[in-house]
Amino acid sequence: MTIAVNADQARLLRVEDAARLLNIGRSAVYDLIRSRRLRSVKIGASRRVPREAIDEVSAQLIEETTP
Repeated sequence: MTIAVNADQARLLRVEDAARLLNIGRSAVYDLIRSRRLRSVKIGASRRVPREAIDEVSAQLIEETTP
């Protein structure tokens, strides 16, 4: 049995969905992951981003750019 979950309900987001929420490109998300600024988990061959990590990195980026 398969349960369909859309990106608005998922607790773990695909990189593409994380990019859409952050309004940045997919490669920029991978850069944030590589630099350990954006938390992620690896499940098999897939990379997923916890939904709360989106809020964390958003707050970080805002803090960095606020004088």
